Amino acid sequence: MPFNEQKKILKKIDQFCLEQNLPVGKIEFRDIPFSGEWGIAAPLFPLAAADPNRVGPVPQHAQALAEKLKEEISLPAGFSRVEAVRGYLNLYFETSQYANKVIDYVHYADHCYGMAEPTGKTVMVEYSNPNTHKPLHVGHLRNVILGSSVCNILEANGDKVIRANYIGDIGLHVIKWMCNYEMYHAGQEPSADIMRWMADLYTEADRRFHDDPDFEEACRVYFSRWDEGDKDIEALWLKTRQWSMDGFKQVYDLLGAKFDRVYFESDVEESGKVLVEDLLARGLAEDGRPENPVIIDLDKLLGTKEEYRVAVILRSDGTSLYATKELPLAIMKFEEYPLDQSIYVIDVRQSLHMKQMSKVLELMGYDWAKQIYHLAYEIVNLPGNVIMSSRDGTVVLLDDLIREATDRALSIVKEKNPDLNPESQHEVAEMVAIGAIKYPMISRENTKIVTFDWESALDFNGQSAPYIQYACVRANSILKRAGVSTEYGQMPSVSFAYELDAAEVNLIELIARLPMELGKAAKEYKPSQIATYAYDLAKAFNDFYNQCPVLNAEDEKRTARLALTNAARITIENALHLLGIKAPQVM
Repeated sequence: MPFNEQKKILKKIDQFCLEQNLPVGKIEFRDIPFSGEWGIAAPLFPLAAADPNRVGPVPQHAQALAEKLKEEISLPAGFSRVEAVRGYLNLYFETSQYANKVIDYVHYADHCYGMAEPTGKTVMVEYSNPNTHKPLHVGHLRNVILGSSVCNILEANGDKVIRANYIGDIGLHVIKWMCNYEMYHAGQEPSADIMRWMADLYTEADRRFHDDPDFEEACRVYFSRWDEGDKDIEALWLKTRQWSMDGFKQVYDLLGAKFDRVYFESDVEESGKVLVEDLLARGLAEDGRPENPVIIDLDKLLGTKEEYRVAVILRSDGTSLYATKELPLAIMKFEEYPLDQSIYVIDVRQSLHMKQMSKVLELMGYDWAKQIYHLAYEIVNLPGNVIMSSRDGTVVLLDDLIREATDRALSIVKEKNPDLNPESQHEVAEMVAIGAIKYPMISRENTKIVTFDWESALDFNGQSAPYIQYACVRANSILKRAGVSTEYGQMPSVSFAYELDAAEVNLIELIARLPMELGKAAKEYKPSQIATYAYDLAKAFNDFYNQCPVLNAEDEKRTARLALTNAARITIENALHLLGIKAPQVM
């Protein structure tokens, strides 16, 4: 965490360089890995290499410059020692002053602590991507949670983020649902639980389609009417599609997911077919119709071997595929927005498809094709490695999962805080439930399979959201009992004018790391890094709580430790926010 002292030292170094006829601006400080004390290091190799009067190898000259600078800048205020080691100039902060600055800065920044300055970059993140007329189930969960968290992290790191959702609103699944609805449920309206109602009708339609040849034939006739532009079917489609969108919103609201731009598959179906003709005209695609599909043999075009393989972009009967519509959608995105990056949160099994799509767009002459990034993720299993499927009995609807999680959390909240009023108990239980669901999806590397399990998800003593949330609750409890206001600007400037306990030093170090952890997570698109950091921070706070008396400490220590407690609370809440998890005040 850089402070003004670092800028002052850089000015002294620049003055030294001017006096020695050395180039200015070659020095950059970096943090020294924490090992009980805080410090910054400046490698002098770039300066040594640029010195026109250098004699001998760069490493030796860098060490000589480091020794000269050590004498020149002496020991600046706020530092405990300075050393010249193997071509580095190392300066170590005076522990109490560094602690003061970290805690004061956290209180000054408050809910913005950790956030970076605007980068000027515009990034679109496409995630969720459900099909209408089908349920949102646990298999969709990781996509929504991962996409939302990546958006939070990129925004906090200074990017302008456009949250996009690409909805599959056409296809056989829609035809089956509507045909079944008209034949057996005409005039019915969805219940308050829209998702469950839509899901039940989808399961019924899918079963009839596979078990009843007459219903299958009825669906094919219905599809023909759709293709011919039947206005009644179109009106029903728009009406029932909106029912699905309303059901999605109910779940998105519970998960805290939001979208700035919604694309529909139907928006790009016709433009996709036009684009296929363009690819044929350019000689990039091969037309195998009527017996075979339209393809692009990428390996043949590029002279590669089994790297890109063959992309199928239109069926032999002229109907569109996923790839047919993905290409014009990608073009539409870059036409609508000045994107520096277009991120797709899509199942790892679509990796080849994403690779093919980017390469086709590149061959079409779109330079921005290299700015497409596939953020791949693995599936979610139920305990026992049962994979989610909307066609069999293993499916668990998202809103059902959230209800069960809330019920389970509510029983824990009632046990821990029986005096809390019922409304507050339910509100807290929902925060705990959503956190318990989200954390396992984010804390595990996104390319590894997640097996969801209630025991670990709601474990108040393990690596889980409730454990991290409870650290916030504990901090709030301490501050409340001390009569300390957590309102912005109410915490006075602090002084750690005593020898800090190891648990205090460790907690301050973790608090100071949030900006760095955010930067790493944003660069690598890895919410798992923030999830691990949030757990480590909560654990460090609990260690501090158990080892360092706060309310019963002497006046000087009490004031400082209350400030440290509040800074920890702020930092944990900010880390949880990046994960899309709320921090309750009580639990």
